[in-house]
Amino acid sequence: MQFVTFEQNNRQYVGVFTLDQQHIVPLNTAEQCLAGTAMIPMSMMDIICAGSELMPVIQQVVEKALCDQSILIAVSDVALLAPIPRPAKNIFCIGKNYQEHAFEFEKTRDESVLPKYPVVFSKPPTCVIGPNAKVKRHAEFVSQLDYEVELGVIIGKKGSRIQKENAYDYIFGYTIINDVTARDLQKNHMQWLMGKGPDTFAPMGPCIVHKSAVPNPHDLHIQAAINGEIRQNSNTKDMIFDIPTILATISSVITLEPGDIIATGTPAGVGVGFIPPKFLKSGDVMELEISGIGKLINVIE
Repeated sequence: MQFVTFEQNNRQYVGVFTLDQQHIVPLNTAEQCLAGTAMIPMSMMDIICAGSELMPVIQQVVEKALCDQSILIAVSDVALLAPIPRPAKNIFCIGKNYQEHAFEFEKTRDESVLPKYPVVFSKPPTCVIGPNAKVKRHAEFVSQLDYEVELGVIIGKKGSRIQKENAYDYIFGYTIINDVTARDLQKNHMQWLMGKGPDTFAPMGPCIVHKSAVPNPHDLHIQAAINGEIRQNSNTKDMIFDIPTILATISSVITLEPGDIIATGTPAGVGVGFIPPKFLKSGDVMELEISGIGKLINVIE
């Protein structure tokens, strides 16, 4: 199932995409109309917190709605939001987690620049925007604006000191995150929060794909195109640190909670890696895609 948060008539709702991602099953309305019950929560965070026991209920409602398509809503008639419009905590991010990206970032192929441990930083909740929302240019402060396509992991249950072999038990699903970055601020401030944390710098979506529909998150095609030009083109199997290692590392000292978001790093092909660099400018269209999840499109304001 592909979970979405959408806005209609100035109210937020949760739903599930149809397979072609052109229509939405509005979960609360569908449950009330087709089952006469009201067990499904009204927000994505509450659905995640409800745990695996809720999934059969949602599955049954979706199946009934697909048989009675009159209840479906066209995606074109609503505004898709980030699946979790306002995360409860900062997004955990992993830096330099693809070998070729580490080389392009450091301008060398010396393997000594590859991290020995996951590089963890964060982006504040105020970064998050949804599909088709505009990314602020921040032109008065930023001259080196960049993009990064990343597989996002959504935590499904509370965990501390998670063992690698149990890591997937703590995952709810997966999404796409654009780790938009101001390279000049990233360099000037000697750490990454200012370069990674400006408002609107974490487009997310278009959905959260439940983990049951992603048998192997380490075999997903991942790419980013700018104005139709494919810049990043890789596979999640090329991560240096896999998802179980990332979860084990973070949870060794920080408790992970339902709804927490982890951006797992970006492959080579970011703007700063080109000679000369290809930084973003106003009007540029960013199209990020991960197989099985969909496409996340945003424009630079």
